[in-house]
Amino acid sequence: MTIFLQSLDYQLWYIIVNGPRMPTKTVEGVVSLKPEDEFNDNDFRILQLNSKAKHVLFCAVDPNEFNRISSCDTAKQMWDLLEITYEGTNQVKESKISMLVHEYELFLMHDDESISDMFTRFTTIVNSLKNLGKSYSNQELVRKILRCLPRSWTPKVTTIEETKDLSTLPLKQLLGSLMTHETTMKIHVHVDAKNKKTIALRASREECESDEEGDMTLITSQFKKLLKSQKGKKALKKFPHHVESSKKEEST
Repeated sequence: MTIFLQSLDYQLWYIIVNGPRMPTKTVEGVVSLKPEDEFNDNDFRILQLNSKAKHVLFCAVDPNEFNRISSCDTAKQMWDLLEITYEGTNQVKESKISMLVHEYELFLMHDDESISDMFTRFTTIVNSLKNLGKSYSNQELVRKILRCLPRSWTPKVTTIEETKDLSTLPLKQLLGSLMTHETTMKIHVHVDAKNKKTIALRASREECESDEEGDMTLITSQFKKLLKSQKGKKALKKFPHHVESSKKEEST
């Protein structure tokens, strides 16, 4: 809303924040309001800006908010009422600031979170604090981002702290550096996973080949035993009496 009002006419924003400007005159050192019949072109322009500021606020709010501010005499009164409605009193604002500062101080990057998602969460907290009048320097934000990274990022953090001047390092440059490093880490993880898969597949094939060789050896051994057994049976059928006499001689 602030940017919208300032983009229309910065004088509108001034009137909304500081109150209406009414045409005045000074007589013998005494300042008083001008009567309408003494208004000049500049006075009419000032009055028009006051009305324009109220009109813009009326058009910018929904019907419920319109009913809340329609009885206000000036744009400043309207703005102050809206500010209390959405941001609360000073006590409420202090409570919100305290809560957000606590969230800022405990901020950490999640294990399954990307740099981009982490930075979005971080920016939301920082912007909310800024809207409530609490802001941090760029150096403080940079150091906070570096402290919130997981332990696996320690080498990268150390490199940045040793090679960069954190007092002048732009936050967007830090973000770009971290995102580049994140991409490199993902590539390494992908390559390592692919290599492990190749090694596991090779070991599995060698194990299968070893099992196949063992099976073939067992089958060959069993087949040889079967052939030997079959030859023995044929011999018994061919010389039965000889075998029986041999058994008798052995028994005597």
